[in-house]
Amino acid sequence: MLDARRQNTDTLRTPDWFKTATRWTQLTFVEDDPEKYDPAFWVDVFKRTKSNAVCLSAGGYIAYYPSEVPYHYVSKYLGDKDIFGALVDAARKLDMHVMARVDPHAIHDDAAKAHPEWVMINADGTPRRHWAYPDVWVTNAYGDYNTVFMPEVVKEIVRKYDIDAVFANRWQGHGVDYSEDSARRFKDMFGHALPKKPDADDPAWQAWVQWRRRVLTDMIAQWDDSVKAIRPHASFIPNMGGTSLMEFDLSVIAKHCPFLVVDHQGRKGLELGWSAGRNGKRIRATFPDRPVVLITSIGPEEEYRWKDAVTSGEEMQLWINDGTAHGLYAWFTKFNGVVPDKRWVEPVADAFALQAAVEPVLESMQPTAEIAVIDPSTTLRHWAPEERHSAEKHDLGFYHALIEARLPFELVSDQVLTKENLDRFKLVILANASCLSDAQNAAIHAYVERGGSVIASYETSLRDEFGKKRAEFGLSGVLGAKFVSGPRGIVKNTYVALSGDHPINQGYDGAERIMGGTRLIHADPIGNATTPFLYVPDFPDLPMEEVYPRKAPEGAAVIARETGKGGRTVYIPWNIGEIFWEVFAVDHGKLISNAVRWALGKTPRVTVEGPGVVDIALRENAEGIALSLFNLTNPMMMKGPIRENYPLATQTVSVEIPQGKSLAKAWLVVTDRAATFSVKDGRAQVEVPDIERLEVLHLTWK
Repeated sequence: MLDARRQNTDTLRTPDWFKTATRWTQLTFVEDDPEKYDPAFWVDVFKRTKSNAVCLSAGGYIAYYPSEVPYHYVSKYLGDKDIFGALVDAARKLDMHVMARVDPHAIHDDAAKAHPEWVMINADGTPRRHWAYPDVWVTNAYGDYNTVFMPEVVKEIVRKYDIDAVFANRWQGHGVDYSEDSARRFKDMFGHALPKKPDADDPAWQAWVQWRRRVLTDMIAQWDDSVKAIRPHASFIPNMGGTSLMEFDLSVIAKHCPFLVVDHQGRKGLELGWSAGRNGKRIRATFPDRPVVLITSIGPEEEYRWKDAVTSGEEMQLWINDGTAHGLYAWFTKFNGVVPDKRWVEPVADAFALQAAVEPVLESMQPTAEIAVIDPSTTLRHWAPEERHSAEKHDLGFYHALIEARLPFELVSDQVLTKENLDRFKLVILANASCLSDAQNAAIHAYVERGGSVIASYETSLRDEFGKKRAEFGLSGVLGAKFVSGPRGIVKNTYVALSGDHPINQGYDGAERIMGGTRLIHADPIGNATTPFLYVPDFPDLPMEEVYPRKAPEGAAVIARETGKGGRTVYIPWNIGEIFWEVFAVDHGKLISNAVRWALGKTPRVTVEGPGVVDIALRENAEGIALSLFNLTNPMMMKGPIRENYPLATQTVSVEIPQGKSLAKAWLVVTDRAATFSVKDGRAQVEVPDIERLEVLHLTWK
């Protein structure tokens, strides 16, 4: 704990306090904790995990301090205690940073009766009972409850307690509120009645998405101003869920949120372990230099909501330290101060210790890569949050293909396609950025004119920012493709045939054709574009005697071209990302990898060879680079929680040495020793021995 104290000393209670808040403990109280929980246990957890920051439940739905705000429900078990204040004091004695958690998404009967306007209204006009606990009511996040009542709660907490921030959970609302107030305000601004259901083609739905965005971002500014009026160094920090900031006005985030918190607590269903690191990349896609904290849970994240359970230690460490590999600050949360199952303590402490070990190297460097995947906020914004996962399959497929190909990459939001942001990369990938404005298309076009390379697939640029279909691809000239028709599908039993001799169709020895997609667009090549793959015209999949092609391959299934400006473009007019995510066919992964390597036009700056599956992250500064190698190899890679971790055998890393530099030292940060290396043809080759979970290779130049 002494290390944490020294780290925090210069930033305690300063505007830069968050820069040393790198390892967080969150304790979310339950109502009977004032009588049952052991504060000494939690102080010991702070020490054992080397936490230098803490987030504690303060109020909102239930207050854990003696609140004087009318209708702010105080725990009936609190009595004359103040368990929030007591733990704040204990944390401050350890020189920890402190954040107060509030949850404004529900209220009790007395508040609902006194202020019915605080309650969310269903589409049928009835007040909304809580879906999981019908004794209470769901609040209207877009009205006076969050703009009048909660600011008073926030101000009371900030006045009374020595804290650095207020953190809000479940503050963004739960769908459309059909109250008279929301309906009136929405119609006054956009002229529509409230939409009855999520529908990207409905102008009212699109307008509601914009209205909600404006209301929520205004709320961030209001709450933050309330905090700073009392404690100028402090901030309001909204929980961002798993979003890529697509739901907020970026100027408000830039002004009011010095760091960002992502709530994606663990794997669910067939989610992969790299999802933890992806959270950081999605935030960096918009704010590449802003610290990101990843909230993780000690329990499983399944729909059945075992919120007071403990998952395997390996699973906890996987989630925390994949975030570590990508520069996310660590945060674990425990719901309920009473601890009947303590099996989580040691794994969390081990994961936090690993985080602490690599921080000194990573904190002085910035993420870098030659490749960027465009985070398609303009497209995803049209989908309801609960349905957005379907639209994200295209991006997830490309993401996993790049992981398997061991190609370091970052994300860039389509909300910030500036020259500065794009020119950091040699290649950008638009997995299915179907909705792009004329300005966004122009930014991509200018990037290609400056020598950049592009890979795109499926409907990319076929729609404008409002979802309206164009007669032609907005990026037609960039991609060397002319739109003819589509999309068509779902189509079964489809294939694409290898055509000619091209690097994109290499590695399929013995095959004339491979599996195709399920949603197809007909596009013709234009200019000097070539077609390494052609569509195989449809043929039946039953009866089995009829399963044979009737026609020769025809129509472009992959379009590739040299731009003449120093770059290359590839367009795949079918849903390769989506179908790879659903099926994980090896041939589809190879096609993506081949396209990326050809479009990059050179040997990647960093290559990693060896057995297993590795999530790679690259950071650098003027003195050198740090390559994080996170081991994803385990027997339950496709379904959490994992049972055990398979250590990686030796990995061979090859790194391009910057012009005018030479390699001074190669250091293995986690094992804390020098690594052997050799230099040949301007590249350093380093052997990285067995990796248990994470290794960081630190190369310094001279």
